[in-house]
Amino acid sequence: MTTLHNVGANGESLSSRAYRILLDRLIMLDIQPGEPIMEKQLAEEMGVGRTPLREALKRLESDHLVVTYPRRGTFASQVDVTELAHVSEIRQALEPLAARRAAEAQGGAMREQLLAVLVNIKSLSPNQSQRDLLSYDLSVHRMIYSVTQNEHLSETLIRLDNIATRIWAALSDRLPSLHEHILDHTQLIKHIVAGRPDAAERSAAQHVENFYSMVRGAL
Repeated sequence: MTTLHNVGANGESLSSRAYRILLDRLIMLDIQPGEPIMEKQLAEEMGVGRTPLREALKRLESDHLVVTYPRRGTFASQVDVTELAHVSEIRQALEPLAARRAAEAQGGAMREQLLAVLVNIKSLSPNQSQRDLLSYDLSVHRMIYSVTQNEHLSETLIRLDNIATRIWAALSDRLPSLHEHILDHTQLIKHIVAGRPDAAERSAAQHVENFYSMVRGAL
């Protein structure tokens, strides 16, 4: 049971807040692979207790983003680019399904946000930082997953997308700008809000394949 002192001002639990903050830092490599997780320092910095922080770390361990060793502590997991093929194989199967479900709902509760993305994409510059573009890519994917109303599908895809994004971040100095990759979202979102499941499915499959091909080409 969540007690009042374990909940932040906006109703978000302290463990969820710690998880969200650490998740972004791990994905974007603000916490480098292999770097120790300094619990006391992080707890003070985020304004949470050690118990909520440890709950967050358990979730991150199940996401394969941190690893805990007995008597040694917790560390950011290494980025293993060999995981990319396995991650992409599963995403090739599930991303089209998520896109189909989102199109069947014509964007559902996220329809207005998706329409706003179509406008915002036009203002994105190729000169924007890879970090900004990566964050934008993550946010768009998470919107689409949420429309599916399938918690198991959404959670699986979020975890896989996090791993794929982390691999991209690790190789960013060897990869082209994400700008063109993000422009691919335009057609996918148009198909979703127009309620074209078959077209959305094909577009999502191509989007994942393009991502895999770009990263594979840098290895």
